[in-house]
Amino acid sequence: MHSHSLYAHTMVRFTVLASGSKGNATVVSGGRTRILVDCGLSCRELFRRMRLAGEEPETLDAIVITHEHSDHVGGLGVTARKLNIPVYFTEGTHRAWMRWLSPRRQMTYAQWLEQIRKQAAERQAEADAAADEGEPDESDLVEQAESSEECDGRGSRFPTLAPEVQNAGPSTPVAAATSAQDDSKKGAETVEAVEAQEEAAEPIEPAKEKDPSWLPAVEYFQAGEPFEIGEIDLSPFTIPHDAADPVGFVFRAEGVRMGFATDLGYIPPNVKAQLRGLDLLLLESNHDLEMLRDGPYPWAVKQRVLSRVGHLSNEAAAEFLENGYDGQAAYVILAHLSESNNLPELARVTAERALNGRASLLANMLLLAKQHEALSSIYF
Repeated sequence: MHSHSLYAHTMVRFTVLASGSKGNATVVSGGRTRILVDCGLSCRELFRRMRLAGEEPETLDAIVITHEHSDHVGGLGVTARKLNIPVYFTEGTHRAWMRWLSPRRQMTYAQWLEQIRKQAAERQAEADAAADEGEPDESDLVEQAESSEECDGRGSRFPTLAPEVQNAGPSTPVAAATSAQDDSKKGAETVEAVEAQEEAAEPIEPAKEKDPSWLPAVEYFQAGEPFEIGEIDLSPFTIPHDAADPVGFVFRAEGVRMGFATDLGYIPPNVKAQLRGLDLLLLESNHDLEMLRDGPYPWAVKQRVLSRVGHLSNEAAAEFLENGYDGQAAYVILAHLSESNNLPELARVTAERALNGRASLLANMLLLAKQHEALSSIYF
């Protein structure tokens, strides 16, 4: 078993455990501090990949979240509770995560159940309409699964959506709805107890151990305001994406600067300014424009991915590397590649062409982050 003291000699280390629309997670280490950036894998899968990469889950000091989409937070609650470590969010992201997870926190059970029935009826109507148009219906996309508190790999308490479609729009509390409907069948005594509480006009607060949004500790940060976790300095910056308050990061440890920018529709000036003077740049290269246009997604999803709050195309990433990037990083990692609308070779060739256009960039090593296995750790 590794200890923090053994790790102290590894200096700075950057390990992408998973990147893509089925789950994102990266470990950033500096000195004796280790943080997990996003937690989009089930707890069990996260631990498995960390150990394969030579990282001990028990040495993590904190989890930092970029935004609340399920491919970034799918295993968050279970993992944080298992390791008993704090989670850092922006307040907007934390609220959005809790709203998704605990739809009945702010209302009585009867109001909540009525809302769930209404949502179910609306989804059914949409599904019927989609079936007529030959589009996938949401029930095909959502696998309702609740995790047990053990890190047993049965998924998280989040609905797991089919590849990349989880970001097609605002998330709905489908899994919670299902469990509520199940709960409502568990006998009149429960309903009576609930109605008695309701008459007292008391909103139902789930017990701590039953509350999927309960975390050992929550810390808030704000985009534009740097903060520290142990020996790692973090500079969060706003990114354009269709989430509550999404951010990218520059991490600094022992003089090494690592930039982290995925899930952004385009690269605005504030992001370009942040991605300068880096030793490592992790940049989204989500889709090939032609593949996306000709691909299997419904039109609305294609529109969203292509929008200014969607995802960065190979072409947009290359344009930045050619014209907006200072060429300082020793490593450029292309990340969040779509499995439906991209090919690693296409992403690589497009980026290489951009880098080769500038002699100063030839020293940059180009790597591709993967969805189904960890990338070899990068050491500084």
